Amino acid sequence: MTTSSPGSRVEITYCTQCQWLLRAAWMAQELLGTFGQDLGEVALVPGTGGIFRITVDGELIWDRKEKSGFPEITVLKQLVRDRVAPDRHLGHSDRAET
Repeated sequence: MTTSSPGSRVEITYCTQCQWLLRAAWMAQELLGTFGQDLGEVALVPGTGGIFRITVDGELIWDRKEKSGFPEITVLKQLVRDRVAPDRHLGHSDRAET
């Protein structure tokens, strides 16, 4: 794969005991579909103990235990956008920001 810039790395660490792989994979798919070439990699990292954490370039943007739940996909896209493509408009996902 050849790109003009390496793009950002998103890491989704999910709990295998809780069977959150499908949730993590769906979120990865949504991010790749929205941000395309702005992302260099979306990694799914198996973990245990109820973990569900999302980082962008090593910066924690979501922790299920701290936030008491999972992010809505629109919220997740906004959090990622703010770090990888701050000028990008997310269409209907940005409606609440008026």
